[in-house]
Amino acid sequence: MSNKQLSETSKFLSYILRHEPQSIGLSLDTEGWARVDALIEAAVKHERALDRALIEQVVTTSEKKRFALSADGASIRAVQGHSTDSVAISFEEKVPPAVLYHGTATRFMESIRAQGLLPGSRQYVHLSTDVQTAINVGQRHGKPVVLTIASGFMHTQGFSFLRAENGVWLTASVPSAFIAP
Repeated sequence: MSNKQLSETSKFLSYILRHEPQSIGLSLDTEGWARVDALIEAAVKHERALDRALIEQVVTTSEKKRFALSADGASIRAVQGHSTDSVAISFEEKVPPAVLYHGTATRFMESIRAQGLLPGSRQYVHLSTDVQTAINVGQRHGKPVVLTIASGFMHTQGFSFLRAENGVWLTASVPSAFIAP
């Protein structure tokens, strides 16, 4: 399969499994799982070529590890990044490292200084453990800037942190007092 086909399929799966499952008539359970056969059937009905081999290749080759297959291979989900209210994955609360990073674009800095980091349409603010990942995320939105988050201090102040299966750290919001550019 071509890299273009894998990339397009990954974007399609992100859209469906994170944001708009109903756009193809698919339902997700509260943990974000969808039956692979139901996903394939719904995609094909909406003129999107999809099969089990392609799905498995996207899951296993994705550098960002955005998707997970259930142990029996019958179900798939996006591991984080949901904007649909029907999904509320029960992540385990964890103690974060002292510092985490958030990549954004310079054009958002005024708002961030005023309001801190908010999840927007997503359920959580996404944070990474390394600067390069944050740069890559920021580049998707414009001229990148990496924010350093005092996550360890936040945690001692009562903020909770969760860690997704792919290593992304999640929190409800980050007040500006805990952010350094």
